[in-house]
Amino acid sequence: MAQLKYLVIHCTATPEGRDVTPEDIRCWHTSPVSAGGRGWKQVGYTDLIRLDGTVERLVNNNEDANVDPWEITNGAKGYNSISRHIVYAGGCDKSNKPKDTRTAAQEKALVAYVKDFHRRFPKVRIIGHNEIAAKACPSFDVQKWLKSIGINQAA
Repeated sequence: MAQLKYLVIHCTATPEGRDVTPEDIRCWHTSPVSAGGRGWKQVGYTDLIRLDGTVERLVNNNEDANVDPWEITNGAKGYNSISRHIVYAGGCDKSNKPKDTRTAAQEKALVAYVKDFHRRFPKVRIIGHNEIAAKACPSFDVQKWLKSIGINQAA
């Protein structure tokens, strides 16, 4: 068990308007490499925000400030044992280039999720995947967005 240090925000890197289900993510992440998956034992995210703003739990956790071994997801190499990961469906335009595709419902759900998370765990740093990996994910500037919704984190 390790102390929770990060909430990492991700996108599914799917085209704008394409919904993603928990089953899609399980298939992408846990199917064998030979079947087109990543071959992971666990999915990469704790929660998924679908196009309509519905938040679906992918991996159970006990909602405390620790990451137990059974709560670990595979969202960001080197950070998984100290992080929780949330993903929104989208993040690419129709030609698969990075784009902030959050729907109004996803934006509303993400704001509520992040504000509640920050209220419960004010010392946990909220970051975008692109802040710890050479990726465009989540296709928006998380630090700028956090400030726009009234969350100011210590550096």
